[in-house]
Amino acid sequence: MNTLLQVTDLRVAYGGIQAVKGVSFQINEGELVSLIGSNGAGKTTTMKAITGSLLPSAGRIEYLGRDIRGQGSWDLVKQGLVMVPEGRGVFTRMSILENLQMGAYLRRDKAGIQSDIERVFALFPRLKERSAQLAGTLSGGEQQMLAMGRALLSRPRLLLLDEPSMGLSPIMVDKIFEVITEVASLGVTLLLVEQNASRALKMAQRAYVMESGEISMQGEAKTLFHDPKVRAAYLGE
Repeated sequence: MNTLLQVTDLRVAYGGIQAVKGVSFQINEGELVSLIGSNGAGKTTTMKAITGSLLPSAGRIEYLGRDIRGQGSWDLVKQGLVMVPEGRGVFTRMSILENLQMGAYLRRDKAGIQSDIERVFALFPRLKERSAQLAGTLSGGEQQMLAMGRALLSRPRLLLLDEPSMGLSPIMVDKIFEVITEVASLGVTLLLVEQNASRALKMAQRAYVMESGEISMQGEAKTLFHDPKVRAAYLGE
């Protein structure tokens, strides 16, 4: 199995505070891997370091066998490494369709782009109904759909999702997880950071548990789902 992403002894500091303290993990091609942990554990900081938004103080981040530290997010998107950030980050003054087209900014295959837009509309019919509507007028759930759709337009090889269900209604959460499963079935490799640990562990093949900037547990997701420590700390038992 090919390793797409290898993170080794990653350390990230904010000022004098060490937010990530020597984290190591890997993502293999075709996997859906979950990273769970409480607020402040360092999950989002890790994602930002991987995607070039934060510069690590130490460690290696290898994607497709090459060290990518110091590369900007725009360079990584060209290589198929894409993140849907926490908070969605849609272009609020642009329409749904324009947001999707921005996802394909680096592509030149017009027919392929149009085909992928139709695929996103098939995944999210609500977006198709409102394609001319400004993204800033959408609900939180609709903006999350749009952010995921925009990421798919870049044709990612590895897609990082940071808290996709945060702040959404139960019905919308079900829809988002349904789409994540469908995206994985299309062959896209996924790293999922998710506050809903139960759902994240149920859908992943493997998982890592992060506490206070360190990986405290790792293994098959179904094994961690039944682990008493995990259930007590993250599944409300």
